[in-house]
Amino acid sequence: MNKIRVLFVCVHNSARSQMAAAFLNHLAGERFEAESAGLQPGKLNAVVVSVMQEAGIDISQNTTSSVFEFIKQDRKYDFVITVCNQSNSERCPTFPGKTKRLHWSFDDPSAFIGTPEEIENKTIAVRNQIKKAVEHFSHLR
Repeated sequence: MNKIRVLFVCVHNSARSQMAAAFLNHLAGERFEAESAGLQPGKLNAVVVSVMQEAGIDISQNTTSSVFEFIKQDRKYDFVITVCNQSNSERCPTFPGKTKRLHWSFDDPSAFIGTPEEIENKTIAVRNQIKKAVEHFSHLR
């Protein structure tokens, strides 16, 4: 059986798309193969690495990737899911083939302000929202 290939895309590939891909691979890796990429790849968000570790998933060795490089490499996906805000999701390029596009909007942990504890709590909330969306998606397929 071929796995369903999914690409999660956000702006910097530093937080939301990393969490979504990690959750899908962790929770349903027998049926799905998930990757993540960004429009303008940045540096992996350290708070995200920490809160994912708390959830039992180690993404500390992940690197950020460019969605445009994936297109140049002619990678094919069954689903491309943007996890940024609507205006940024519209910047996501179109992948050739039978790709279905979905959009899930989540707050950007890199934009959170406050004390370290407040930032961590907001990031945990986004992590939990992403996990719930991934669980729902994986059960529908």
